[in-house]
Amino acid sequence: MTRIAWFHCFAGIAGDMALGSLLDAGADEAEVAALLERLPVGGWELRFEQVLRGGIACTRALVHVDEATDEARRDRSHAEIAAAVRAAALPARVERRALATFAALAGVEGLLHRTDPDDVHFHEVGGHDALVDVVGTAAALEVLGVDTVAVSAVALGTGTVRAAHGTLPNPSPAVLRLLEGFPTYGRPVPLELTTPTGAALLRALASPALTGAMPAMTVRASGYGAGAAELATLPNCTQVVLGDAAGEETGPGQPVTVLAANLDDATGEQLAVALAALLDAGALDAWVTPVVMKKGRPGHTVHVLCEPARAEALADVVRRTTGSFGVRAVRGERWPESRHIVGVQVEGHSVQMKVGLTRAKAEAEDLARVAAATGLDVHEVASRAEEAWRRERG
Repeated sequence: MTRIAWFHCFAGIAGDMALGSLLDAGADEAEVAALLERLPVGGWELRFEQVLRGGIACTRALVHVDEATDEARRDRSHAEIAAAVRAAALPARVERRALATFAALAGVEGLLHRTDPDDVHFHEVGGHDALVDVVGTAAALEVLGVDTVAVSAVALGTGTVRAAHGTLPNPSPAVLRLLEGFPTYGRPVPLELTTPTGAALLRALASPALTGAMPAMTVRASGYGAGAAELATLPNCTQVVLGDAAGEETGPGQPVTVLAANLDDATGEQLAVALAALLDAGALDAWVTPVVMKKGRPGHTVHVLCEPARAEALADVVRRTTGSFGVRAVRGERWPESRHIVGVQVEGHSVQMKVGLTRAKAEAEDLARVAAATGLDVHEVASRAEEAWRRERG
């Protein structure tokens, strides 16, 4: 069965809260520590405390650092952190999840400060504690056998926060960039409920499409990771729920449902509205194919790719927007490649690049906009954007 971890971020999320919740849910401390000890970084110790937050028993993860060492005091670049993670010879999924988290952080910091992601020097998230929190969370997920990460809407605080660059609005610019596409809401709490590290973990581990209420699953365990402060208005902790995906057994990919409805009386305008509504409602993808239906009638099939927990709601969207009398479903799985967005310049115009593990592709809307502004052919703009990405990548 596919094992799911659903993070309920009713009080936000931070790196130590994510790690603490997974330990509280049953991840073996010794196994997690053994994986962390592979990191070629010394001068730290990970401890766990049993505390109460709003009357809820929680686990708090604490990284104690020997501040007397030069290694502990200095900031690290993204390239240095990535090299340390790779040098640790971690299990493949642990390494991939940790690298994706720091890549998400570097991409956002590079965008905000107009710096190449590999040259970004982390301040708050470049020390021992963030490295241990991120790699420790990835290790705990592996120890628990988690295949898929889902997340609720994410709570954010208000006011201001202190950072290496001075006083920043809360939520910080980095947190907002990292959570683009994720459902969020504000709480009137003058505290950084969601930190950049916590937001980066969500960006790297969970898809914006896997957000909302707890997915359909058989619950196996739950845990609570404590934040540092005790709050008067709500428990300052992150909840995680572990379970097996409901329904038939699947392989190692992300479980998905494919919805379909045949239509012989829908106009092109109606089909366009239906696709837009499905994507807005959280479909992973939606498309239309022409078909020949019974009695030789030309028609269309609306297809919807979605997370199984969203299938019923999206089937309602299909019926509401198309007038279909029925929707069918097939269970399957997919293997999505992790990706992040990087901005490049073409003739003085910004182009957003979707960057995966092996290639980068410019966003079509940006290509059309820059082509119209410069008079260049769209293909030429795409070529220059990819070249700019390769040049900045080094």
